[in-house]
Amino acid sequence: MSRATSPVPVKKRSGKGNPIASGASTPIRFGGGTDQRQLDMSALNIYSPDDEENAYEEPPKMTLAREKVVEEAKKALDARGDGKKGVSLVVIGHVDAGKSTLMGRLLYELGMVEEKKRIANERGSSKMGKGSFSWAWELDGTTEERERGITMDIAQQFLATPQRLITILDAPGHRDFIPNMISGASQADCALLVVDAATGEFEAGFDRGGQTREHLVLVRSLGVSQVIVAVNKLDQVQWDKDRYDDICDLLRPFLLQSGFHPSKTKFVPVGAMEGVNLITSEGDTATELNKWYTGPTLVDLLDKLEPPARDLNSPLRLPISNVFKGQSSGIAVSGRVCGGVIQVGERVRVLPGDETAIVKSIEVEDDSQPWAAAGTSVTLNLVSIDPAQVNIGSVLCPVTDTIPLATVFSAKIIVFDIQVPIMAGTSVELFHHSRDVPATISKLVASLDRATGTVIKQSPRVLTKGGSAEVQITLRASGISGPSGTARSIPLEPFAANKDMGRILLRRGGETIGAGIVLKIIA
Repeated sequence: MSRATSPVPVKKRSGKGNPIASGASTPIRFGGGTDQRQLDMSALNIYSPDDEENAYEEPPKMTLAREKVVEEAKKALDARGDGKKGVSLVVIGHVDAGKSTLMGRLLYELGMVEEKKRIANERGSSKMGKGSFSWAWELDGTTEERERGITMDIAQQFLATPQRLITILDAPGHRDFIPNMISGASQADCALLVVDAATGEFEAGFDRGGQTREHLVLVRSLGVSQVIVAVNKLDQVQWDKDRYDDICDLLRPFLLQSGFHPSKTKFVPVGAMEGVNLITSEGDTATELNKWYTGPTLVDLLDKLEPPARDLNSPLRLPISNVFKGQSSGIAVSGRVCGGVIQVGERVRVLPGDETAIVKSIEVEDDSQPWAAAGTSVTLNLVSIDPAQVNIGSVLCPVTDTIPLATVFSAKIIVFDIQVPIMAGTSVELFHHSRDVPATISKLVASLDRATGTVIKQSPRVLTKGGSAEVQITLRASGISGPSGTARSIPLEPFAANKDMGRILLRRGGETIGAGIVLKIIA
């Protein structure tokens, strides 16, 4: 059974509708192996008798000029709510490092999980024979995730620290779900890397084939520049200081090599299961840690994360990461605003396609808002549109200032640690936000100096690991189009116009082989 039609509980999202689909567009196969991309909206039975009753409901009208919304957004940006700054944080790391457990325990320590819910999770996980996963159940909400004991899709939660309002994006650690991890990381400002300090476990995640390295490279390639490293499960090595120091010493040069500046990289020892050093380092369970550690807690470091500059004046760009059935009429979508502002009553264009929709409502952190600005994770209820025209990977933009659609474009890429060189004609999977499509490196334009960007050689024959190059990328027809089908264009923008909309990742054979920025739309 596909995620789209599953009757089991779904992850807690900011939207209150019933999920139609989630995550990246690469399918996760459940049960019968239904390919999510083969489904159209009409097959999902999203209509109900209530839809007809609300079909002629008067859509809302815009109440503010765009300039006024931008002005209000600028005022609110530095002092949201009670003066707290808003940031989005993707939680990454190798499978079983304790990411969901850490986040579940942190939510509890911050008073955001009721005792009744904690007890229910504890009893439910014990009954399933997975008592050690009880904290993770706060984020791993589906039956399959709970049965398998792993995160499979991005879970979104909100938490408040003394100085920050944080959108948590808990990413899957298993390599099979990298597409979903990419979808979450593309919505993040900062990253929390969780590593397992248990004997042999850190090495398994950090060595070639482990997800610690790949996750770090991916988030940096997607624009994340701040990372907190939580060294977890130190209780399993008796809070050994040498083990903690060794892990930090191994990670520091790799973080630097991956593009993280030392001033934006912080380390913290934690014990997620017992809540050690999450918000306090006091108590009997922290006795051994306190013998050698006097630094900040995890929350102390979260409180110092800085949100990047938001581009409020650019045209609206909102890539859709999830699609839901609306509470009444219309359809609900969620995603992160990657540029500009959006308000209730606004008519937006949905690309690809020729459809427009009206924004009926906007939810931010489960609260209704009249508008939302760049950098905000939102759920929108859209009306006056055929739901079949709204899909994961679609982009919302102004009717009069649409994002370009591309099938051929040039890009500047960095080649990762690959075993097989890249040549003209190399087939790849192109990832852009929550969309992934088949593509071809159709032309090697020039190899570049990685530091200066100057041309080293025109029309190189191959690209090898560690290199940089300008290439031409051509989209290929997907399986849906059939063997003689034509490639479907995707919403894409040069990096110079919008950084978030101009970043791409390239994968081949289950490995990420490169990352880049869009230079020019060719066709």
